[in-house]
Amino acid sequence: MSTQFIHGLAVEVDGDGTPVLCIHGLGGSSNTWTPLLEAFKGCKVIRPDLPGSARSALTVQPLSIDLYVAALTQMLDEMKIGAVHLVAHSLGTIVAQHLAVQHPGRVKSLALLGPLGAPPEAARPNILARAALARTGMDAMQEIADAIVKGATSAETKAQQPAVLALVRESLMRQPPEGYAQSCQALAEAQSAAIESLNVPTLLLTGDQDGVAPVANVTVMHQRIPGSRMTVFGACGHWTPFEQPQACVQALQAFYAEVR
Repeated sequence: MSTQFIHGLAVEVDGDGTPVLCIHGLGGSSNTWTPLLEAFKGCKVIRPDLPGSARSALTVQPLSIDLYVAALTQMLDEMKIGAVHLVAHSLGTIVAQHLAVQHPGRVKSLALLGPLGAPPEAARPNILARAALARTGMDAMQEIADAIVKGATSAETKAQQPAVLALVRESLMRQPPEGYAQSCQALAEAQSAAIESLNVPTLLLTGDQDGVAPVANVTVMHQRIPGSRMTVFGACGHWTPFEQPQACVQALQAFYAEVR
């Protein structure tokens, strides 16, 4: 494993072979994917921290979905990498969908965990309120982290996996407040990509207790994306890679066995 800094992005690179680009979600980092590395054996796994998240610098321009797409394609260009398999979580799934629609020749497949098309209209003011709270400082990031641990993990995770709760909390608390606030704004302003035009193998994975990407919403995405497949994990909230890592690994291994 090596860490590179490319145009302000902290990028972890593991292995050699077919490139897989992993895009974390809001409050995540390259470590979102650490529990799932087994699924990508024989691949070159590229795990950036998105702009403004974790170790990556905040850009001069305000964060947006289009900025994320541009930053990732610029990173791939710098690394001289063409087409990739995309795997993404939460906010990252919106970025992945837009990247695949805008640059179809660069995407071999999509694996979307806790997938979102765009936030529901009713949720956008709450996301903006979270951005405003984050800007008040590190104490607020602790408050946000505790709320997400409570609201975005399953009942079974809360009862049986205290290490997962600590990991989610730590991931949120280590975010720079302004970077997290702008990430919230990018999510609040996100619009759905034209996913009906996607023409790559697509896997949708969600949890039966995922309130951010509920089964009903993911089912609609499944119906919109031609030829996509969908799997629902039991006893799982929104932090799919942490709450159900082995189930994710098995689903990804089966998917890549068919599409590579």
